[in-house]
Amino acid sequence: MTRYRRLLGAAFLLPLLLTACADQDSPTDNAELAAAGIPEAVDPDTTLTIGTPEIQVALELSGLIDEIPFRVEWANLSGGPQCSEAFRADALDICSAAEIPSIHAHWTGLETRLVAAAFRQDPTAHPIYQLGIAPGADVATLEDLRGRRIAFSPGQAQGALILRVLDAAGLTRDDVELVELPSTGDVYPTALGSGQVDVAPIGGVNIRRYAEQYGAAGGTVIAHGLRDDPSHLWVPVSAVSDPQKAAAVREFVELWARALVWVEEHPEEWIAGYYVEDQGLTEEDGAYLVEQSGIPDIPADWSGAIERQQQTVDLLAAELGNEPFDAASLFDRRFESVAADAAQAALADGEGGDTP
Repeated sequence: MTRYRRLLGAAFLLPLLLTACADQDSPTDNAELAAAGIPEAVDPDTTLTIGTPEIQVALELSGLIDEIPFRVEWANLSGGPQCSEAFRADALDICSAAEIPSIHAHWTGLETRLVAAAFRQDPTAHPIYQLGIAPGADVATLEDLRGRRIAFSPGQAQGALILRVLDAAGLTRDDVELVELPSTGDVYPTALGSGQVDVAPIGGVNIRRYAEQYGAAGGTVIAHGLRDDPSHLWVPVSAVSDPQKAAAVREFVELWARALVWVEEHPEEWIAGYYVEDQGLTEEDGAYLVEQSGIPDIPADWSGAIERQQQTVDLLAAELGNEPFDAASLFDRRFESVAADAAQAALADGEGGDTP
């Protein structure tokens, strides 16, 4: 029996880059993009620079990489901080990211769009992050966060999650001590284990490893009970305002969705080829991450995604002192059904079969 398709990937991050020298190009609204249209066929001489390392491996393992109908330059970067810098330097056309990078890009004058979206079915049962609790911190529920020192990364996915957690608990920033730390590598588990903070959002294999390393001393993890599952393909406006690049982006969105189908239907090959060989993790770590990822939801209608993005925009605007804006402006809805249609076609065509 085949397994359900899973959304694999970690939440991606973006630092708070509110600077006086932010780009101030003339804004391109979605009506202008829609009027520009997208050619039915892509010019094979079109080149995209793509920063989606995880999907690159999936395309290689599945053989789908041979079906890319345009030229690709692969960039070994992903997530908000690296991709935002590359977008500004006109050095990147597509990036993997969560919901926060596009929001902060807007506030720093960087014009970007989201062209693909994937979520998780039953997202609260399959969260990307859990709250790591330091030994001796005595936190069992969200209400227990009052007065605690909490790791906080402004402008990153984990930082936004903490603000949402406090809101859900009926607390404000004044009710806790936010300790500003970048959420990279094992910084948060180390900060918890050393007693630098009482609470920190941790994700991926760090959830499992933190419990193993600090459980005997009293370190625990608790569920936050909120959705933290958005995963997107993110592009600068320049990549979708050019008709030929827009056509290439559409083709890549289709392959991205087909790669997710292949990954779900080939968990053993994915664990061996990506988690073990590419990432250097153990088979046990890989199996844990596959199980944690849950069942993906690739919607053909982005209305719900935009509504949730608007809630995040409004919360961050209030907490960080920025101007709220219409979250729909971040989505290029010309691509709205592309990924969902491709995933359904892949399943119907039996692309979850044997590895080529």
